Amino acid sequence: MPAPHDAPARVAASAVTRAFRLASTAPCRVVETAAVIRLANTRRKRVLGCAPTDRIGADKAAMLALPPVPPVTGWRQSARLARDHYIRLDSNDYSVHPAVIGRRIQITADLQQVAVACEGRLVAAHERIWARHQTITDPQHLAAAKALRQDRVTIIRPPREAEVQVRSLADYDLALGTGSSEGSVA
Repeated sequence: MPAPHDAPARVAASAVTRAFRLASTAPCRVVETAAVIRLANTRRKRVLGCAPTDRIGADKAAMLALPPVPPVTGWRQSARLARDHYIRLDSNDYSVHPAVIGRRIQITADLQQVAVACEGRLVAAHERIWARHQTITDPQHLAAAKALRQDRVTIIRPPREAEVQVRSLADYDLALGTGSSEGSVA
């Protein structure tokens, strides 16, 4: 905020504020905003001892050259895929194909995309979501999980009834000496 006795600075600050407010409501005002900013940057600033535009050449000369190889950007992690077949990245859950549950996966993310690979094969690719606490599910992953659950239910059957030998009651009568030896089968 400019000092109260610095009238030109107050006028420039209010003009910039007004221009930004107008630019946010009317796109045709962007040209006016650029003109106001250009004017504000050519004025001498007491703190700097010169105008900000006078410093551009010195700033560029002080900058280092870009490296010959671009730096590695993004995010990488290796993990084991949990049973729920989702990975968490920045408070969001992204689905992964359930065929790789329990296996080691490599998660890579950049500003636009989240990708998951297992043994060099891409098993999930999602657009990165910057909102928080979202669940992003690929319909193919959902269908595959449903099919795997159905297969598991059919694999796990109720136990069969144990086969038990059916004996003649006469054998018991004979062993206990209580009845006749005529055989009746129960």
